[in-house]
Amino acid sequence: MAYLVPSEFVTKMVDAGESKIFMSTRDTVVRAYMAGAILALAAWFAVTINVQTGQPLLGAVLFPVGFVMLYLFGFDLLTGVFVLAPLALIDKRPGVTLKGVLRNWGLVFVGNFLGAFTVAVMMAIYVTNGFSTEPSAVGKAIGVVGENRTLGYQKYGAAGMLTLFVRGMLCNWMVSAGVVGAMISTQVSGKVIAMWMPIMLFFYMVFEHSIVNMFLFPSGLLLGAHFTFMDYLIWNEIPTVLGNLVGGLAFTGLTLYATHVKTAPKRSFN
Repeated sequence: MAYLVPSEFVTKMVDAGESKIFMSTRDTVVRAYMAGAILALAAWFAVTINVQTGQPLLGAVLFPVGFVMLYLFGFDLLTGVFVLAPLALIDKRPGVTLKGVLRNWGLVFVGNFLGAFTVAVMMAIYVTNGFSTEPSAVGKAIGVVGENRTLGYQKYGAAGMLTLFVRGMLCNWMVSAGVVGAMISTQVSGKVIAMWMPIMLFFYMVFEHSIVNMFLFPSGLLLGAHFTFMDYLIWNEIPTVLGNLVGGLAFTGLTLYATHVKTAPKRSFN
């Protein structure tokens, strides 16, 4: 497995961020849509495994297949562009502006949500036989996830909001490590291994991922779970997005950039 040293793959991170900022609106939305849809399918797959086997670890071990697929196809998640796009701005790449970064984030958010929601609708039809029966065991499990991770935080007030934010930070620390990990190898096998490990960790630890939640929570609402769309926005999606931004950028993007691109001068012992 060909390995790139950190100074090489961090430069690739900056290049990738620049490329995403200048991508056309059409391509940005299409790639984001497909990323949201594939990750939603993977989340549905993992919940199905958990329900049918009673083994959450097995679901976590297999969930990264969705992340691997979307990355190898060149699709984009909000959690990834949160880390990559700002590096091109910090590196002062020609033509890169804050407006361009925010435009990219906004388009990817919309595309991810539309893709995840599409799969949520298809899943709801699947587990209710076209809304003609009660949800299957998998559908009920997804509804419970939505309730526990909205109202479950709400009952703790500010402490619940802090917990949610921190779980969002931890999530994108790992997810962005997967994005970066794919850049350390020039072979598919190396990319897959490097992506698989942190994604498996985040899913098993039940950290909060804004795109996975774009599937789980609307799915719960479609299946009659006992929380509202505003509960979802206030007590999950918005704090999760902010936590994902801070965690991925602080613990992955900026740290790697600071030490491998803006490397401090070596100490002199003369």
